[in-house]
Amino acid sequence: MSIRIAIAQCAPALGAVKRNLDMHDKWIARAKAAGARLVIFPELSLTGYYLKDLAADVACAADDPQLARIAEASRDIDISAGFVERSADAKLHIAQGHWSGGKLVHVHRKVYLPTYGIFDDGRYFGPGDRFETYQWAGGTTGVAICEDLWHVSTPYLYAAAGATIVLAPSASPGRGVAEGGDLGTAESCRLMDRFYASYLTVYIVYVNRVGHEDGIAFWGGSEIVAPDGTVAARAPEFDEDLLIGEIDPELVARERARNPLLRDEREDIVLRNIAGRLGLPFDRRD
Repeated sequence: MSIRIAIAQCAPALGAVKRNLDMHDKWIARAKAAGARLVIFPELSLTGYYLKDLAADVACAADDPQLARIAEASRDIDISAGFVERSADAKLHIAQGHWSGGKLVHVHRKVYLPTYGIFDDGRYFGPGDRFETYQWAGGTTGVAICEDLWHVSTPYLYAAAGATIVLAPSASPGRGVAEGGDLGTAESCRLMDRFYASYLTVYIVYVNRVGHEDGIAFWGGSEIVAPDGTVAARAPEFDEDLLIGEIDPELVARERARNPLLRDEREDIVLRNIAGRLGLPFDRRD
């Protein structure tokens, strides 16, 4: 049976957590009214992206009372939203939480922090150190926050661990012009989404924001790409939108039977080569 999900392609206000919580309430209500089982928000949806020195001011622990509104709303619909997490050792992380049934069930900390060009993530945040899957009504899922998805090992690790869905919350600025006049960022992201979905036979749920911060425009274009490479749903560029789409576990099963690349994957060879390059011992015992 298909699972209906909603993407909240919204424009968070920079540093205004209270205002963004109010905004989340409205999008959650719209997604619930549309019959969605899950609503996904973009990267740092509760705080805005170009925080710089504001990062410490808006950071909170994963169980902070200010997130209780999100937890309470998740009694009726699952919610995936982005926030700045202050860990127990006082480090700041770009995080995406998944709330369900009134509680936080999973947190992913962004692993790859772009610190080049117009990006400064590594100056203000610490990196995560793991890619772990989790379960919800839609199936086994992994989260790749923006730059995480640009590293091919990320969706590979999730797919190898049994994930059928990769949620990809993002704060992607629009940059460049591709051949034919399309937005360069859009062309690159869409190519990447279709490649991962088709070759790893997973749903890629790309969730980008819109709006402006510090003179930078975020381009939106959120999409759901099915494991057969088709675009199941796509939002417009640069405008806010509630995108509704379906996740079909049976389609994943059919594509994996038709295209059994994951079945035939040799993880032992991958591990042996990586261990050899790093000078680590490797002894696989079956």
